[in-house]
Amino acid sequence: MTKIEPNLNEALIVIDIQNDFCQGGALEVPGADQIIDKSNKLINRFDQVILTQDWHPYNHISFATQHKDKQPFDIIELDYGKQTLWPDHCIQGSHGAKFHDKLNTQAAKLIIRKGYNKNIDSYSAFFENDKYTSTGLKGYINEKKIDKVYFIGLALDVCVKDSAIDSINSGIQTYVVEDLCKGLSKQTSDDSLDLMNKSEINIINSSKFI
Repeated sequence: MTKIEPNLNEALIVIDIQNDFCQGGALEVPGADQIIDKSNKLINRFDQVILTQDWHPYNHISFATQHKDKQPFDIIELDYGKQTLWPDHCIQGSHGAKFHDKLNTQAAKLIIRKGYNKNIDSYSAFFENDKYTSTGLKGYINEKKIDKVYFIGLALDVCVKDSAIDSINSGIQTYVVEDLCKGLSKQTSDDSLDLMNKSEINIINSSKFI
C-alpha cells in the first residue's frame, strides 16, 4: 500500500493529549495512553504540527464544583447553550494540564490553548463553544496556506469531533485518524464517527502513513 506523504500545505492537529485525560487523570479517557507511541510516529511525518491544550482557570464555569447540587456529567443551560459539567481538570499550571511526558511536543509549530475564559467552555481547536469566538487557529491556517488537516487525540467524542466539524465547515479538507483517537465511551464515539462521516469528514487509519 502506498503511504501518504504529507506536504507543506497539510497539518497534523494533536488534540489535548494531556495528563488529566490520560491514565490516572481527573477526566481519564479509556485507553488514552495507548495512542501516544503511534502518535509520535505520525508527528514525525509532518512539517506542520499543531497542538491544542485545555487550559482552565480553577473556577471554570464547566466544572461541576462551581454549581451547587450539581455532579460531573450533569447538563445545564448557559448563555451559549447546553453545557456538560465536568470534574475539575486541566487547571492552568497544574500537572494535569501538562502534555503527557511521552508525547513529542518539540515538533509543534503552534500550541493553541483553549478554555481559559472562565465563563465559556471551548472544545474545538477553532472556536469557543459559542461558535463565534475564535481561538486564532483559522488565521494561522490561512496564513500558512494549509488546505488539509488531520486530527488525532482526545477525546474523540468531544474535542476531536467539534474541532473536525468546525474544520470542515471552514472549508478545509478534514481527516480524522480514528485509531489515534480515544473517546469517553463507545456509544458516544460511534455517534460522533457517524456524524463526522455524514459531514464529509474523512475517517482514516494511521496505516495510511506509518
